[in-house]
Amino acid sequence: MTSKKFFATLVARQIIWFVTILLLLTGLYLVQFHNIAWEVLLIPIAILAVIAVDTFQSKHSIRRNYPLVGRMRYLFESVRPEFRQYFFEGELDGKPFNRRQRSIVYQRAKNEKQTISFGMQDDPNRIGYEWAAHSIYPKKANEKDFRVTIGNTQCLQPYSASILNISAMSYGALSKTAVTSLNKGAKMGNFAHNTGEGGISDYHLQGGDLIWQIGTGYFGCRNLDGSFSNELFAERAAYPEVKMVELKLSQGAKPGHGGLLPAEKNTPEIAKIRSIEPYTTVHSPSAHTAFSNAIELMYFINQLRQLSNGKPVGFKICIGRQDEFINIVEAMMETRIFPDFITVDGAEGGTGAAPLEFIDYMGMALSDALVFVSSTLKTYGIREQVKILAAGKIISAFDLAKAFALGADACYSARGMMFSLGCIQALQCDSGKCPVGIATQDKALYKGIDITDKSVRVANFHKNTMKALSEFIGACGFEKPKEITPAVFFRRTEGSANRSFADLYFKGKLQDHNSKKEMSNF
Repeated sequence: MTSKKFFATLVARQIIWFVTILLLLTGLYLVQFHNIAWEVLLIPIAILAVIAVDTFQSKHSIRRNYPLVGRMRYLFESVRPEFRQYFFEGELDGKPFNRRQRSIVYQRAKNEKQTISFGMQDDPNRIGYEWAAHSIYPKKANEKDFRVTIGNTQCLQPYSASILNISAMSYGALSKTAVTSLNKGAKMGNFAHNTGEGGISDYHLQGGDLIWQIGTGYFGCRNLDGSFSNELFAERAAYPEVKMVELKLSQGAKPGHGGLLPAEKNTPEIAKIRSIEPYTTVHSPSAHTAFSNAIELMYFINQLRQLSNGKPVGFKICIGRQDEFINIVEAMMETRIFPDFITVDGAEGGTGAAPLEFIDYMGMALSDALVFVSSTLKTYGIREQVKILAAGKIISAFDLAKAFALGADACYSARGMMFSLGCIQALQCDSGKCPVGIATQDKALYKGIDITDKSVRVANFHKNTMKALSEFIGACGFEKPKEITPAVFFRRTEGSANRSFADLYFKGKLQDHNSKKEMSNF
């Protein structure tokens, strides 16, 4: 069998050479005896040159075995995502978001028809199907109630936040026109815009409320040696646009993974925003240097609260080792320092770039993490002190209601907001060649974003999603998001069995945590 394949490959290569040489000889004949312009020889000469290069190179075996023809493999591979999305993908296909999910964001952002015809396309009998139980006594939910006050008794400047906000996306990862559109949209819709850990740029300062995220690189509040700077933090935290401060411990898409800003991307503009030297390579370590344990973390949070004159301060975490989070909660009890909020980022959260092993195989899913964090805080009696924000594939009213039922007080959306800007899920975020100008610094691409139009779409997406949420929870018999209970959500776990979220996630949870607490005190 091997010898037959070798023979077939050899014959194919010889045929390609023979046909190309024949084409060249034919061209020579036509030029010599039929007065055909000599330029026609350029085509067979170019083809022959490509075949020669393919045959004698050693990097790509498919091109060496099948000169010229083998190049078609790379052509087809390059257009495969587009062909799948536009010609073969079904309504419920596509990852990480299917076509139906993307379409509803586009429709809401454009204020277009948001209804579906004929019937459901999902299979309600499949294992894993989730649904909500409606009430025959529906209520009318008021969208004006869709806000939550963040800031406990230790906070001097509590913030009234929308229950849906723009998740962390830095300038640098996103273009200046994308960030500007998001912030202007946040201002129009009266919701908050998380800066991401890349610092506060001028494009964030377009009037929208900001949640300033601080990561391990301390961008915007760092000394030249990379350590945290009290002075720079206090200066920027005093901006009136900054309503809350979020300390990033870990991110769902790449928990425990640092970052690298190459020197060529560290322009004077980026360097000014991030308080670093331009044209130098800057590392974001995987761990913070301002603290090294849970007790020090609490004192650092208290330090940030004091330096910001009492603005709400919290931290973002993707749950990994549960004992470490319990240790943080115990540190709260010991120091009596309570963060104003905790952002729970699910493993399904997005990112511009991360290793496959981190994206696919690390971190706890959002549903499990919300239940764990909320239950733990309740066990220690401090749930009322700490608000919970949820992040991770949240774009629809169902996603929001589900997060609230599992313990969230408010939510973030990153990719939903990107879809409202026009993201087509090209999966090119890490290439710098985002075709719609969102995740790129290429001026030729990002100038295609019309800020006036896109900011309105961001605001529309938020407004129409809030309207959809009010109708959804009203149909379930609730007037406010905080009233939603896990008992009205169900998941098919077997061919003929549905289990409520109350049964799946909360049965025995508090008892288990109480047992652990008693053991730790023993």
